[in-house]
Amino acid sequence: MSNTESLKAFNEAKELIPGGVNSPVRAFSSVGGSPLFIAEGEGGYLKDIDGNKYVDFVQSWGPLIFGHRDESIESAVIEAVKHGLSFGAPTEAESELAKLVISMFDSIDKIRFVSSGTEAVMSAIRLARGFTGRDDIVKFTGCYHGHSDSLLVEAGSGAVTFGNPSSPGVPADFTKHTLLAEYNNIESVKKCFADSNDIACIIIEPIAGNMGLVPADKAFLLELRELCDANGALLIFDEVMSGFRASINGAESITGTRPDIVTLGKVIGGGMPVGAFGASKEIMAKLSPEGPVYQAGTLSGNPVAMAAGLAALTKLKKNARVLTVLNERATRLVEGMKKEASACGITMQIDTRGSMFGFFFNANPVKNFADACNSDAELFAKFHAGMLKEGFYFACSLYETGFISTATTDDMIEETIKASAKVFKEITNG
Repeated sequence: MSNTESLKAFNEAKELIPGGVNSPVRAFSSVGGSPLFIAEGEGGYLKDIDGNKYVDFVQSWGPLIFGHRDESIESAVIEAVKHGLSFGAPTEAESELAKLVISMFDSIDKIRFVSSGTEAVMSAIRLARGFTGRDDIVKFTGCYHGHSDSLLVEAGSGAVTFGNPSSPGVPADFTKHTLLAEYNNIESVKKCFADSNDIACIIIEPIAGNMGLVPADKAFLLELRELCDANGALLIFDEVMSGFRASINGAESITGTRPDIVTLGKVIGGGMPVGAFGASKEIMAKLSPEGPVYQAGTLSGNPVAMAAGLAALTKLKKNARVLTVLNERATRLVEGMKKEASACGITMQIDTRGSMFGFFFNANPVKNFADACNSDAELFAKFHAGMLKEGFYFACSLYETGFISTATTDDMIEETIKASAKVFKEITNG
């Protein structure tokens, strides 16, 4: 399998774009080698500029629940483009998509569309601060909520600390109001509330997808809800990744815990750049132009993006059972790979939620980021390279979740398991 053209394109890109990529994880830095440059996608497959074809388990990092070039979404986009790319003015499509999302989330009465998940989370936190009149927020190590300044925080010593910037260019004053806790550890959250009486909100991925797939325990989420209620803070579920992937009705329908604010993205754009945040009428009334909390965006509610999202969610709502089918396939995939790994003396931890799947080369269950960091990164890199060589495209980081789509067939699953057996044998035989 030749990657000559991709390597050539990467070397050229590095002269023009920092690191040769427009999002760091794409650089393959954690798995070695160089990224593939993609020419096209079709259904469950990707084809690179060298003409190599791969079964795609990334699906654009989540949005493509119906695979690449779904006919209904593609047609909706083309029709929308015929009427104009952007107006900077309201369209009926915005209300139609809003109505559709609201119908599927009990916790959302009103919603605001933006252009990215980062923007959605940044705005949701601003809204929570404006609603409560408080400054501090609690987040969890291992949960990623976009790259806005107050959320780029690294853990200090101990289970909980006031955050320090984890990126140059972020002033410490921007992150001093961010308190860190350990995922699935309620005592660490209680410590945050003991340290501060100015907490506006807790933000969490209820189904974490950025430390690998690590779902929060139901009891833990319920305790977060109780802590927020007792202390007058809001609970934000970041479902930019898990929204409509884990469940058509959100993590609240799986966990039994109702958030105050939900952030969404990916699937609601059907492959186009879209983010959103929603809450009760009372909370959303604080948002401009109804209230004093300001948020705006020239391309928010872009008509082409709204058309794509409307087509995707309409199709998903009409075929809600599809998530059960996808979960069955995702489970068969990771259980099959785990069996083949075990046959070679390799220990794997696996999990699925809807059409999301995750696996760790780890002897112990993974409940938080520290556990995830104890996984075998070198083994993952070898597995990734081996599977890529066999024609299977997995996320190029052990801290990322995998995705399947309706275009991921049973045959593709079986082919993947068979290829994993070959790769595991090659790894163990040196």
